[in-house]
Amino acid sequence: MKKLSFIIILLSLWTLFSNASIKVTITDGIDDDAVKQRMEQHLSTMLTEINSAQSGKRNLNFATIDVNTNVQKSMAMLWENSPFMCTDDMIAEHCITTGTGYQIRNIPLMMKPTGDRAFNEDEYQEAVVSFDSQGNVESFYLSISMNLYMNVIKSNLELTDLRRRQLILDYVEQFRTAYNQKDLPFLKQVFSDDALIITGKVITQRHAEGFTSQKITYNKQTKQQYLDNLRRVFNTTQYIKVTFDDIEVKRHPVNPNFYGVTLHQGYTSNRYHDDGYLFLLWDFNDESAPQIHVRTWQPDKINGKDLPKEEIFTLSDFDI
Repeated sequence: MKKLSFIIILLSLWTLFSNASIKVTITDGIDDDAVKQRMEQHLSTMLTEINSAQSGKRNLNFATIDVNTNVQKSMAMLWENSPFMCTDDMIAEHCITTGTGYQIRNIPLMMKPTGDRAFNEDEYQEAVVSFDSQGNVESFYLSISMNLYMNVIKSNLELTDLRRRQLILDYVEQFRTAYNQKDLPFLKQVFSDDALIITGKVITQRHAEGFTSQKITYNKQTKQQYLDNLRRVFNTTQYIKVTFDDIEVKRHPVNPNFYGVTLHQGYTSNRYHDDGYLFLLWDFNDESAPQIHVRTWQPDKINGKDLPKEEIFTLSDFDI
């Protein structure tokens, strides 16, 4: 009964919010009133169209949204995998200044995967919209939580590293959204040609004494092998949802352009679910086109217990 009541409430909210214009107010963080108003108008128009399209069960009409073709493509790919709506009719958020412009975070979304799956609590997501210095929309991605974002930003106050950490988080969010979008071209671009891909799998062993135990076996793949397997997954699943609920960023002590990013990842599709640790070795020698040299995934539990911290891949496990 509780689940049924929850679904009824969500459906009622859906009807209410999908037909209303969404008012966006930037509370602080930007002094230029003209740019502030432009950002508010762009975001308001975007979110209102999202809800209108969801209510009408149609595709997004980009003729009503003033965004560039890259943003259109990104939103359309995400919409195809899992249409969504904004759950608030009034958004009041702080503006974050980035190296190239501004960001508005904490935009509440309710995802509605394609297929026959009903609403549930796990479909709540948040979006981040980035703007250039003139207030024009530059990107729309699914975000990590504000708490995780601020933990990374505040973990080192040295100016250059702070700017780089902000850039890393932007790419982590773009990387996460790429799986939700099934965006194979972006993943092909972001992995270096010689990228090392390592995937862990739990194997159950039966012993002669009558008991069982588990161990993790690791499989190495090349970039092309990984992308070929991923293409098959994208083609045979209705929707994919990747979430990150913990993150740690470390800069290499000798090579300051290399960063290790460890994330606790949840992966859900209409066919499969797992939780584990994702490690990415990012190379920011070219900030306009950073690349991933190493991607590892490990299950977060073994023999019914949390994977020991010393067994989780980190920056120190790889020679650069």
